[in-house]
Amino acid sequence: MSAPSTQMAPAAPVSAVPARKVKRPRAQTFVPLAFISVAVVMFLTFFVWPGALAVIYSFTNYRGVGSMDFIGFDNYTKLFGDGAFYSSLSRTGLYTVLAVPLHYVVALAIAMLLAGSLAKGKSSARVIFFLPWLVSPIVAGVIWRWLFGENFGLVNYLIESIGGNGLRWETDANLALILILIVGTWGSTAFNMLLFIAAIRNIPRSYLEAAELDGASAWQRFLRIQLPLLGPTSFMVILLTTIGSMKEFAMIQALNGGGPGTNNMLIVQYIYRTGFERADIGYASAASMVLMVILVIIALIQMRFDRKRDLS
Repeated sequence: MSAPSTQMAPAAPVSAVPARKVKRPRAQTFVPLAFISVAVVMFLTFFVWPGALAVIYSFTNYRGVGSMDFIGFDNYTKLFGDGAFYSSLSRTGLYTVLAVPLHYVVALAIAMLLAGSLAKGKSSARVIFFLPWLVSPIVAGVIWRWLFGENFGLVNYLIESIGGNGLRWETDANLALILILIVGTWGSTAFNMLLFIAAIRNIPRSYLEAAELDGASAWQRFLRIQLPLLGPTSFMVILLTTIGSMKEFAMIQALNGGGPGTNNMLIVQYIYRTGFERADIGYASAASMVLMVILVIIALIQMRFDRKRDLS
């Protein structure tokens, strides 16, 4: 007796059903647009519009009130012949050249110490080092002014109490610049330190362990492995510190007002005094445009060097 056939009948062809287009709820479409529109409005209001006004004012004789007349490039011609402008610009360049490596080295050194496996009390130390960044630059300037005042400062009091002579922190231009560098480093170290700590943690431990097995010292591991891998973060820290140093204002204004006299008046203070104390908005706007061009050039040069380093 033959076994029953188990062969199944061929399945009927399934007709292709066109995929139905799923409609998104309107909330999913309009909510992101609402958030984006708020950001765009704020960007246009607080960045694009003031910048456009500064460009317009730089070609006028506007003094803050009343009407303004178009005067062409007269503000720029006057600016490039102003010795005070070049003096403030050169002092800004000197401050930036000194501040950038100082901020970089201090922040990197503290980050290496706090990111090390042998460091004790790292959480408490991070909080302590981060506190200066939370202090307003104006408040920081006032605090350090009381500490380093020539006639009433705590530092000179301690120096004189041990038989020394108080230093001229306010009347000596070089000492005043050193004090500005100290306060600037104190205030900016925290943010740069956090950037470095995050980058150090992303370095694979296997690289360092392999180098240690090969007999590399801690200094060699830092130079050959950690420092090269910190390149992108170093670029960001240097770029932000350069721009921040070129725009430094509030802390210096509260600390010594750019003194003694105008010896330590940086470019932003020059713009402030021209625009608000002399009420020459058009001239100050021209100076701010020159500063903006300088900052853009510096940023482009640094980005170009960083791109070449990535390609090499």
